[in-house]
Amino acid sequence: MKKIKLGTSDLQAGEISLGCMRMADLSKQDARHVIENAMELGVNLFDHADIYGGGKSEEVFADAIDMNPSIREKMLIQTKCGIRNGFFDFSKEHILQSADNSLERLKTDYIDIFLLHRPDTLMDPEEVAEAFTRLKENGKVRYFGVSNQNPMQIELLKKYLKEDLIVNQLQFSLMHTPLVDAGLNVNMQHDPSIVRDSSLLEYSRLNDMTIQAWSPFQYGMIKGPFVGNEQFPEVNAKLQEMAEKKGVTDSAIAIAWILRHPAKFQPVVGSMNPGRLADIAKASHVELTREEWYDLYRSAGNTLP
Repeated sequence: MKKIKLGTSDLQAGEISLGCMRMADLSKQDARHVIENAMELGVNLFDHADIYGGGKSEEVFADAIDMNPSIREKMLIQTKCGIRNGFFDFSKEHILQSADNSLERLKTDYIDIFLLHRPDTLMDPEEVAEAFTRLKENGKVRYFGVSNQNPMQIELLKKYLKEDLIVNQLQFSLMHTPLVDAGLNVNMQHDPSIVRDSSLLEYSRLNDMTIQAWSPFQYGMIKGPFVGNEQFPEVNAKLQEMAEKKGVTDSAIAIAWILRHPAKFQPVVGSMNPGRLADIAKASHVELTREEWYDLYRSAGNTLP
């Protein structure tokens, strides 16, 4: 698998990462197989969050690999905090406690990347900065990032932070494209021209932040997968056509479409099926032409001005 540099850091990661939200449901043996298979494919970044399985996903992950220094150094572990039961919490106390809890569940001394999960409008950026500084100075976190945040929220944080924010996790798929729609419909008077994300794509590229694309097979707000979904015959026909042409699966084409963008997105794939992940990983070596990229974009129901 090809590798990418994450943000302004020195971290090199496979251009596809594994989201571990569903790992809580696996046995130790099955989880070990998923992780070992992923690493054999070149996937070395594993994405967690304190809310995944109520923390159990992190526990199962650590138990599955019998966490030890020799295997720990071969992987990048990322986790997130800030979503609580019915509210968001970026308080200094919660950030520090969440990091400690994740470290304990993951049975590791450090987290490679620690993200703020969803925007907390009650955030005090100076509190966040204090928490991040303590985690960094204590060697508990190497790098920091955010998830689902817009440019001004990021700029507010950066005013006080000592460290760069190297990633932003954002929903992006062939059937969820606000990141690119408005940029293709500049100064037009129709719905696709509405700027919904404050030009996050361009902001991220200008500031060397890696966008991690979550739910790369979902449509809407996690309404379900679009690949193989009979509700979307046109896009699936085009995916299948491209898959047959390239000798891969339709899911691999959906990921290759994301990887084709020069912003160097890193899709976060949540499959716990080793065979399916192996098929998806082939996307790393699929070359889509500009014409093929736009064919797929239009097949998803988009029109160009």
